Amino acid sequence: MAWYENWFDSPYYKILYQDRDDLEAAAFVEKLLKLLDPQAGSLMLDIACGDGRFARQLAGHGYDVTGIDLSHCAIEVAKAHEADNLHFYIQDMRMPFYINYYDYAFNFFTSFGYFRYDRDHKLAARSFAACLKKGGTLVIDYFNYEYVRHNLVSAATVHRGSYTFDITKRDERRHIVKDISFTDADGKHRTYKERVAGFSPSDFKEMFGSAGLQLLHIFGDYQLTAYDEQTSPRMVMVFKKA
Repeated sequence: MAWYENWFDSPYYKILYQDRDDLEAAAFVEKLLKLLDPQAGSLMLDIACGDGRFARQLAGHGYDVTGIDLSHCAIEVAKAHEADNLHFYIQDMRMPFYINYYDYAFNFFTSFGYFRYDRDHKLAARSFAACLKKGGTLVIDYFNYEYVRHNLVSAATVHRGSYTFDITKRDERRHIVKDISFTDADGKHRTYKERVAGFSPSDFKEMFGSAGLQLLHIFGDYQLTAYDEQTSPRMVMVFKKA
């Protein structure tokens, strides 16, 4: 089983990341919508939506939003929030979903770069492009590898209720690798891993360009300020389908 299947469907994933900031997500979506200025009723796809926190924000603005994710547990949680303009499905991002259908697609919070082989990243890029109508827009929110590797905290301890998570991070062959270990409620020692590719803007431009998407903008944070390779924590990239 791939690390992301094992970890994201674990109940401990939500425990560790329970403090993710919904207010920050809401502010980011507001900034994006102001930039993109979608027409009323636009069809939107949130790829690798998790439990749907970003999809809910988009739907709250009145757009017709679909969220997809490989995690059965995440989609089960997301489905509790379904509405007339908000739906969720289990789907592998490498597999096409509603061809030439959506006006906008989003991939938030470094929900890419998980695969062992580059061919899978390229398959995903083609699927992202395929879901969009001609002239459609894709937004990818990814960590800035150069910034992260120069500011990497190699070890940390995180307390969540009765759980203590020991976390180590390292830069391994242009991947940021995080090892997570803890003892569960039954006294069993558990370990999980996150492994995400350190792609550059040129890597994204090549991958998604080959899929028929043109990189129009790149911003460096959730305030959509100018991107700087050394100082920007994020890469918020806006692509257009030819």
